Amino acid sequence: MLELLKQEVLKANQLLKKYNLVTFTWGNISGINRKRNLIVIKPSGVPYAELTADKMVVVNLKGEKVEGDLNPSSDTATHLELYKKFAQIGGVGHTHSPWATTWAQSGNGIPALGTTHADYFYGEIPCTKIMEDKEIANDYEEFTGQLIIDKMQGIDPLNMPAILVNNHGPFTWGENSIKAVENAVVLEEVARLAFYTKQIDNTTPPISSKLLDKHFLRKHGENAYYGQKTD
Repeated sequence: MLELLKQEVLKANQLLKKYNLVTFTWGNISGINRKRNLIVIKPSGVPYAELTADKMVVVNLKGEKVEGDLNPSSDTATHLELYKKFAQIGGVGHTHSPWATTWAQSGNGIPALGTTHADYFYGEIPCTKIMEDKEIANDYEEFTGQLIIDKMQGIDPLNMPAILVNNHGPFTWGENSIKAVENAVVLEEVARLAFYTKQIDNTTPPISSKLLDKHFLRKHGENAYYGQKTD
């Protein structure tokens, strides 16, 4: 079942390790088949070196296991909330990559300070509010998804394919699972650049709206002209 998607999600999870975004088993990537409303996700607690396509777990939008011998990621409920809310996305990722997690632990969003940031993220990368005790105690992972959704109100998820969960770490998404990883890689880089920029001069202002528009819109949207056109 969903053999091609399993291969894609396997590759996406392996890329997390390749790009040094995860330590031990601290992260996961999933992908969705929208026609069947089924999600393929990394199994919980399995080292990346031991992952194979047949170890990927298939669940439905209710979180029920449809196929697989192993338990799905403990973050599955968060992934499901995002898939149910944002029909545009086809892949979701979560890591504890150090630079993005540093910003998440501070409770601050990552300001858009330059064009590297603007090429991928249309403005400041937001950080959620702190989770309440009652939310932690009941359906923690589902509430994590709701925190993300609440913070993303009025924001196109493809214009802002990343968020920081306060005290926790980053989540990213994209058109598919591979794109979710790419966005996680870039998120980690802009988190590092923003930290050092603020160390040099904490009063550095955000990039101008004109330059933000130029760099984001030349890659995204109807009039994008970056890269090669394909038929």
